[in-house]
Amino acid sequence: TIDMHAFTRDDGLFDVEARLIDRKPFDFMRPSSSKPVPAGQSLHDLWVRLTLDADLVARAIEASSDGTPWTLCKEAEATLQVLVGERVARGWSSKVKERLRGRAGCTHLMEMLVTMGTTALQGIRGSDPKRRLTAESKIDTCYAYGRQRSVVQMLWPEHHRPAGEAQPQPSAE
Repeated sequence: TIDMHAFTRDDGLFDVEARLIDRKPFDFMRPSSSKPVPAGQSLHDLWVRLTLDADLVARAIEASSDGTPWTLCKEAEATLQVLVGERVARGWSSKVKERLRGRAGCTHLMEMLVTMGTTALQGIRGSDPKRRLTAESKIDTCYAYGRQRSVVQMLWPEHHRPAGEAQPQPSAE
């Protein structure tokens, strides 16, 4: 289970919080113990708080690994600091994966941060009517916002391109 929320703070910053709880519906063995983990008991219980400014730049990242299969996993919390100063915008997912993939970080914390970018954009934009969707921020970022799709034709007809016309290549995400 992954649960995410975005909050507006009194100091003008924004917090995006995520919690991941990994439970199995059956007893299972983990390499770190000779006793089975009972069905329903968490193997992972992790949370991350991403603090952003008005420009969506990461000002702080906190994490807590309250439940992990290995004590060593808690050390991965500190690896998230490589993203402080980065902007949550197009390319966020790539930056997170580039800096935290494999032995550089915890897979679960990395995956949470990737998705937290989407939660941040939707939550912060939704909390402030002045932060409206713009063509520049949305075109070609997903299937519905592809410049040949009906959504773009409806919202930003000047950017719509017929399906047969050559399409610009989106930047890597």
